[in-house]
This record gives sequence, C-alpha cells and structure tokens, in this order.
Amino acid sequence: MLIKEYRVVLPLTVEEYQVGQLYSVAQASKNETGGGEGIEVLKNEPYDNVPLLGGKFTKGQYTYKIYHLASKVPSFIRLLAPKGSLEIHEEAWNAYPYCKTVLTNPGYMKDNFHITIETYHYADSGQTPNIHELPPDKLKQREVIMIDIANDPVSSADYKPDEDPTKFRSAKTGRGPLVGKWQQQPPIMCCYKLVTAECKWFGLQNRIENMIGKQERKIFLMWHRQVFCWLDKWHGMTMDDIRELEDKTKADLDKQRREGEVRGMRAEND
Repeated sequence: MLIKEYRVVLPLTVEEYQVGQLYSVAQASKNETGGGEGIEVLKNEPYDNVPLLGGKFTKGQYTYKIYHLASKVPSFIRLLAPKGSLEIHEEAWNAYPYCKTVLTNPGYMKDNFHITIETYHYADSGQTPNIHELPPDKLKQREVIMIDIANDPVSSADYKPDEDPTKFRSAKTGRGPLVGKWQQQPPIMCCYKLVTAECKWFGLQNRIENMIGKQERKIFLMWHRQVFCWLDKWHGMTMDDIRELEDKTKADLDKQRREGEVRGMRAEND
C-alpha cells in the first residue's frame, strides 16, 4: 500500500481557494475531454450525515464522475487491460475545507484497486505535522512530499508560458510573479493531500503503485499552477456563479466526449 502526503503551498486564502478550486475543476475537465475520452458527470448534489475525519465534517457537496481514460494510462497497462476496462469511477465528498475523493475501477479491478485522496485546506505554509490525524502505524508508512508550484521542474511537453507562476501577475490582486521567498508572504495556505493507494495486480502491484504516486504528484503540480495563474478568471466569483458554471460544464462535457479529438495530459510510460 502506498501512503503519501503531498503539501502544496499557495498564495491564496482558504476562502479564495474554495472558489478557485471549483472553477478550475470545471475548466480542467473540459481541457481533458474529447474524442470518446474524458469526464462524465453523473451526480452533483448536496449531502448530509456523512462523517469525515472522525466526524468533524458531515455535510457538503457530493459528486459522482466516470473518467473514460484509454490514452491517459501508461502503455503497459493498455496492453494488459481488456478493452473497456479503462474507466475510473470517482466519488467525492466536498465538506470544504476538508474533501475526500475515492477512485475505483468496478468494471475490471473491482475491490483490488482503490485510490483515496483526502485533502485538508489550511491557513499555514505546510508545517502541520499530522493534520489528517493518522494513527501511529500509518504515520510510519506516510511519506511527505512538498510541492513548489513556482520552482518544481515541469516537462517541456507540459509547460505553458501563460500557466507559469514565475511569470504571472494578477491584475485583480497584484499577486505574483512567484519569485524569491514567496511562500513567506501573506496570504498563504496549504493543501494537505493524503493519497492512499492499493492495486492488487500480481507481479505489477509495486510498479503500478509507484506509477500512481508519480502521476499524482504531476497532477497536483500542474493543477495548482493553473489554479494560481487563472486567478483573474475566478477571483470575485460567488458559489452561485460556480454552481451555474458546473451545470453548463456538465452539458459541455457530454457534447465534447462524443466528438472531436482526445485532449489533455497523457500518462508517463517509464
């Protein structure tokens, strides 16, 4: 089993990130959908009486999505997996500032595959030692990985000048470019993302779990670079604006998935 905690520091308040996160989910979903692949939203509705983090959070917004992947997994898995099996189901309980996401593959791997991502959004720069309240045994297994959205390397294939935090300056807030000791300047917050993954696939378990860890780090890095560099697009939006955007995005995704070309980030094969 893989247990990694990724800590992503951002020059935002926790309240601002709630809007920025949801806006960016909607936009990124469209960027990753097309040509028969991408994201299908089945449910997006309020929920109550679901205890998370020991009952500290009990209500929020529930979403259920299916990711039609194919080209977005490494080639060695595409060679082994039967046609139609490369679909990931995502259930998410957003009880902001805490969120829990569970990824499964019920059509093929069933109980032998799961990824759970628990995120706590907190107003510090990543120093809280055990924000997810892990018991001692899991705490020993956990690896902490800091992600610097400005300075961590990005491959040339993924790099976009307009999504580079070292070049972007927000016209609305005056924040950026992120240079020097930017993580010591307010406002500041951290996304504590605890990833627990298990894939019981004989002979390939370690390789796939390592691939998951590598891919999650890449996703978190690229995703949060976008959230910050799209700041002027979402700053000032209300939650009503966000729900309206999500409704429109669902319709757009259904149309895009049926036509056009495959879009978005591909998996790394090494």
